Amino acid sequence: MRKLKLQMQITLDGFVAGPNGENDWVFLTGNGDAEALQKMIAFSADMAAGCDTMLMGRKQAVSGFLSHWENVADNQPDNPWHPLAKLIVNHRKISFSRTEKILPGRKLEVENGDLATVVQSLKNQPGKDILVYGGADFVSSLVSLNLIDEYYLVVNPIAIGSGLSIFKERKILKLESSISFKNVKVLNKYVPV
Repeated sequence: MRKLKLQMQITLDGFVAGPNGENDWVFLTGNGDAEALQKMIAFSADMAAGCDTMLMGRKQAVSGFLSHWENVADNQPDNPWHPLAKLIVNHRKISFSRTEKILPGRKLEVENGDLATVVQSLKNQPGKDILVYGGADFVSSLVSLNLIDEYYLVVNPIAIGSGLSIFKERKILKLESSISFKNVKVLNKYVPV
């Protein structure tokens, strides 16, 4: 059975975005250290290579996320994120929406069915694992429905005081591994208990 893997940036105080969805804090730390950045990019590309499908909510799909990665893949071969961008663009992508039938983006399908039923069906299909990056509301729904098999949380050394969380109720997770990127960010892998 395929696994649903979450990779998401998070603050020290447990938020995945500011109160209005701000994520500028992701870029405030760690981009000055070229070696740490290369390791983070390599990890992200390896994780994406182990998957063949990406899930996202409607807000993520229309936020500029897909157009950003399409632009990097098509027009920025020297960008260090280019290998990851190519993977994202070439993966099957499914956006869940209650209202939309069509959204812009290459290899993007829109799914209007019941989230738990559709995700369980996808997990039972043959193929590589399934990846989700965000956004906060969509991931929160996946967490609440116990659909995520592996959590890869990139802890940024910043506290923002308030914001959006993916955890709406108590959730017990087991830490399986932790990688420190040269005192900049820490990647923790958790699995449900």
